[in-house]
Amino acid sequence: MAEGAFRQLAREKGINVELDSAGTGDWHVGKAPDHRMQDTAKSHGVDISDLRARHFTVSDFDAFDRIYVMDESNHENVTKLARDEKDRSKVKMMLNEIYPGENMSVPDPYFGGKQGFEHVYDLLMRSAEKVLSDL
Repeated sequence: MAEGAFRQLAREKGINVELDSAGTGDWHVGKAPDHRMQDTAKSHGVDISDLRARHFTVSDFDAFDRIYVMDESNHENVTKLARDEKDRSKVKMMLNEIYPGENMSVPDPYFGGKQGFEHVYDLLMRSAEKVLSDL
């Protein structure tokens, strides 16, 4: 959903950025986003049906200037792959964009029903708006 939020806002603002999303586990590789996540995004005019899960790799440090993670576990998994301080400095907690320094995790929407997905969508859109406004 984060990639979809960023793509949508970047298009609306006419900002040309390269975006991609990846997981730190490989159990969903090649799969589309959860249908509830797709439905939530679609209800806000964001189509994420074309996305497919992939695994985060060391080469992502070379491909991207910033790497946003959703929670502390992701942060730990990604920074373990960092080759040096330059790589580590690229890794940021997503919600620090709207809650600076709090290191809050994006809540897992899977058990929160429709409202859980709406809440996560709102948090990700607000974070994306902040990131893109700072470019």
